[in-house]
Amino acid sequence: MIALPVSLGFAAKKNAPLKVGDKGWKVKTVQTKLNTLGLKTPLTGKYSRDLEKQVRIFQKTHKLPVTGKVDDKTYFRINEAAFEKEGIHGVKGKDVVRTASKYKGVPYSFGGTTPRAFDCSGFVQYVFKKHKADLPRTADLQYEKGLFVTMRQLKPGDLVFFTTYEPGASHVGIYAGNGLFWSATSSKGVRLCSLSEPYWRSRYYGAKRVLVSGDRSYR
Repeated sequence: MIALPVSLGFAAKKNAPLKVGDKGWKVKTVQTKLNTLGLKTPLTGKYSRDLEKQVRIFQKTHKLPVTGKVDDKTYFRINEAAFEKEGIHGVKGKDVVRTASKYKGVPYSFGGTTPRAFDCSGFVQYVFKKHKADLPRTADLQYEKGLFVTMRQLKPGDLVFFTTYEPGASHVGIYAGNGLFWSATSSKGVRLCSLSEPYWRSRYYGAKRVLVSGDRSYR
């Protein structure tokens, strides 16, 4: 078993609840996810009375304390519920990994989306499309999909992201298990990489689960 680097940004600390008057990306995320669930609210990034009303409806429906505020538990449950609705169903992570392994050695080309040559996100998109699962074209947009998972929660088929040539999620790979992931790298093309390699360890950005397994192991 390969030792995994510590995941920064997933510290086990409580955040102040989101409430009326708050603004920012996290509020907009709540609005987006609630819209996915049919609880319509404008995507303003501002916590309005209307948003408070929709949060109360969500909390009541999911048997959470009805406060109208989004604490950590409510925030996670909103994301989880949206993931269960819009995530990829009926695809097994081990099958995705098996497909990814078939392209070992395919050369890298920026903008590449076929087995003639791949870039990182083109490779991921192509592999998932083989399983009739659609993902966005670029790493940053792929990072917007799915449910956040920590390194300890990683399962085969999850997406792992790194900060490489630009800030944010600019590189992506497919987690294979045991600290390894398939990636289209600029130096060696498609290969099996390790999260413990210094290059990847220092650039790790986060991970997302896009496959809905039904076992709730992401909790």
